Amino acid sequence: MTDDMSPAERYALARQRAAEQATALAPFREMYDFELDPFQIEACRALEAGKGVLVAAPTGSGKTIVGEFAVHLALTQGRKCFYTTPIKALSNQKYNDLVRRYGAAKVGLLTGDNSVNADAPVLVMTTEVLRNMLYAGSQALNGLGHVVMDEVHYLSDRFRGAVWEEVIIHLPESVTLVSLSATVSNAEEFGDWLDTVRGDTEVIVSEHRPVPLWQHVLAGRRMYDLFEEKDTPDGRPGSARREVNPDLVRLARMENSRPMGGRDRRRGRNLREADRERERRQRSRIWTPSRVEVIERLDAEGLLPAITFIFSRAGCEAAVQQCLYAGLRLNDDEARARVRSIVEERCAAIPDEDLHVLGYFEWLEGLERGIAAHHAGMLPTFKEVVEELFVKGLVKAVFATETLALGINMPARSVVLEKLVKWNGEQHADITPGEYTQLTGRAGRRGIDVEGHAVVLWQRAMDPGALAGLAGTRTYPLRSSFKPSYNMAVNLVSQFGRHRSRELLETSFAQFQADKSVVGISRQVQKNEEGLAGYREAITCHLGDFDEYARLRRELKDRETELAKQGAVQRRAAAATALERLKPGDVIHVPTGKYAGLALVLDPGLPAGRTDRHRGFEHHDGPRPLVLTAERQVKRLAAIDFPVPVEPLERMRIPKSFNPRSPQSRRDLASALRTKAGHLVPERHRKSRAAAADDTDIARLRTAIRAHPCHGCDEREDHARWAERYHRLQRDTRQLERRIEGRTNTIARTFDRICALLSDLDYLHGDQVTEDGRRLARLYGELDLLASECLREGVWDDLKPAELAACASALVYESRAADDAVAPKLPTGPAKEALAEMVRIWGRLDALEEQHKINQAEGVGQREPDLGFAWPAFRWASGHGLDEVLREIEMPAGDFVRWSKQLIDVLGQIAAAAPTGSPVARNARKAVEGLLRGVVAYSSVG
Repeated sequence: MTDDMSPAERYALARQRAAEQATALAPFREMYDFELDPFQIEACRALEAGKGVLVAAPTGSGKTIVGEFAVHLALTQGRKCFYTTPIKALSNQKYNDLVRRYGAAKVGLLTGDNSVNADAPVLVMTTEVLRNMLYAGSQALNGLGHVVMDEVHYLSDRFRGAVWEEVIIHLPESVTLVSLSATVSNAEEFGDWLDTVRGDTEVIVSEHRPVPLWQHVLAGRRMYDLFEEKDTPDGRPGSARREVNPDLVRLARMENSRPMGGRDRRRGRNLREADRERERRQRSRIWTPSRVEVIERLDAEGLLPAITFIFSRAGCEAAVQQCLYAGLRLNDDEARARVRSIVEERCAAIPDEDLHVLGYFEWLEGLERGIAAHHAGMLPTFKEVVEELFVKGLVKAVFATETLALGINMPARSVVLEKLVKWNGEQHADITPGEYTQLTGRAGRRGIDVEGHAVVLWQRAMDPGALAGLAGTRTYPLRSSFKPSYNMAVNLVSQFGRHRSRELLETSFAQFQADKSVVGISRQVQKNEEGLAGYREAITCHLGDFDEYARLRRELKDRETELAKQGAVQRRAAAATALERLKPGDVIHVPTGKYAGLALVLDPGLPAGRTDRHRGFEHHDGPRPLVLTAERQVKRLAAIDFPVPVEPLERMRIPKSFNPRSPQSRRDLASALRTKAGHLVPERHRKSRAAAADDTDIARLRTAIRAHPCHGCDEREDHARWAERYHRLQRDTRQLERRIEGRTNTIARTFDRICALLSDLDYLHGDQVTEDGRRLARLYGELDLLASECLREGVWDDLKPAELAACASALVYESRAADDAVAPKLPTGPAKEALAEMVRIWGRLDALEEQHKINQAEGVGQREPDLGFAWPAFRWASGHGLDEVLREIEMPAGDFVRWSKQLIDVLGQIAAAAPTGSPVARNARKAVEGLLRGVVAYSSVG
């Protein structure tokens, strides 16, 4: 290449290379056997120049290279680097990666339940651990030069997102921040905020996927491309546009059309026989392939390994079983032997008696065949083995829930989506473009595959255009979920005092976004005010104050409307009451509707239990009388047919021989009805008009209007039209101003309310944190204040370790939706009494929060404690076996381990917050020892 350069160009290139050799980036690049991408080089150079960076790039594009350069830079400069991740599994994985590169002596791990080499210059940790270190003023922060925040888009997470913002706000100014994010559509906005709170921050956005991703739909035996490239009329290179595959559009149209019948069949006779035959053949090719068929098809096409995303744990396990029953084998004998060897080595620490309980042998059979599930209900060790085997190419088909897409380095050649709908905790909802991008981003292994493949299975009523919209929208917005908490409040006040804390909170990304949205609303208010000035001029009247006159007219109109509504409500109530009084044989006049006129009540149509209004009409449309009309029709009427009360005009005997299905019976009885009551006319009700005429407010307003000078103006009605427009615009402007007030200083206002409540409870005295407040500062989690109150009131003082474990579980556990209907089993004795007291304390706090306008719907405040894990926590901490504990609660082993580890974490906090040497502190530590055994104690670090 240099042969084609001029001497000046060669000299310039040589100088550039010499300059690069003097940087930390040059030796770093040599550590990799591939060339770094331009965005990686740009970010690394910005870091070396002392700037913070925000890198937003697609999954699998190599963002973590930038994080690893921060580690390299810190070590080169003799400083520390913290590498934070949102989940423990990702921390474990990154720890292992860095140990392989830098050696075990230089790298440590802190994840709450694991502490390895905590004094190392490079520490991998979950983001919560760093937040807690910042509030505690940990000595480990000394000498910290860089913090890497991997998966920083997690700050959108409604449950844990606030932690990211707390860390970003509270990190010392001397620390350089490296933020790594999935592709988000508002990266520049987030970068602007980082620039505000952290100083000079470079925003580097890359849309480029190093491994191209192809989108497909699998219908029956055929794999369709989702998109078709179309050349533009000018034919310029690179100007082709992507359109939805017309074959898919035709397929959807044909599949979703109704079966031929009636008019369709008559129209079909006009089709040529060949066309009908072709349509029948095409219809026979459309079906949703089974899971086994999908894997076999991908294997035949050379598209394994593959991850199939199924939004259900049970679905993932069922998929593995279906493949085993079908005899599917993806590994040869050599691969099977390697799998068995790795699995036996990694699971050697699990006692034999637990293997059956954990379904080890069925799991191993699937692994040996190259098939596995991956979801949060699995034992962590099992999940880690699946990940390891998948990366080694020994597991080729994984059926996973979406949790696998959250950062774990487990890419595949293909990703399969069975459905585009998932349960979001409240309802079944379509997946978002961001979720689609995150899931399919796993397809295509850098350095292994030349391309990745995303496969969506055909479903009845599928819309290829909507799917193309999902696949074509690569980004999603980053929205803050930051909310102050009780623990955050006491920690902030302790360090900075209330005023400075308030200022800090107003620098949050949440407030930054709220303030930015206010700018647009403010502009609209300004435009409205200009419009109001124009309308004010148009309603100027030479005879007097037309604004006052218009206000009188509005008051009159509002009062008339109010009376009309009251009249309508009263009439509906009176009509319902009148219908309830009807009896068989009553002759009535139906006032409106299709069957208006004389009618004979055959059956009043009262709901069952009519004497109990709480069981009756409040939950129905009221009585539905069955009547015979004067025109011989038998009809069931409804309340809508009686806008005014109906009264019996006459009584008639209904013959016992009357048969409503007999035309002759209906004719004879209708004739008798006309003879008996044909001359009767019901009295009309005009009470609402009388009410309006008698109303003193209306009389007063009409007098005031007639007496007003503007009433005699020749242009009165023109002025009135402008006045009405003025009034509407003024009302809209006030609503906008209220929105501005609601968004300005929202975080600080919430903080003020929290501080007021904490002051009432004696956790704060002005800028001083009390002894109780210092205890609260050591308790983290959703129910921090409840835990603190339980410690203060001695609720747990007399409990044994296992009983304390049962009570503390209520602070962390949250039942899945399916468990809500089942009343939990509870330990008896002191533990049950303590749990009941915890619920009573929560009720008191809930009332106090309502009094201080602290709204749980907005993510602030204390949720109700959940007692669903109390019994298994008690049994496990008491020493009972895994088989016995899991059989009693029917909980997956992975869930049991996850909740147990969270319980261990909160018990550690309780031990630290309780008075030194107190029974609670002692028993909390003993409870941790009782819980940390067997499956719960297996190390997550391999």
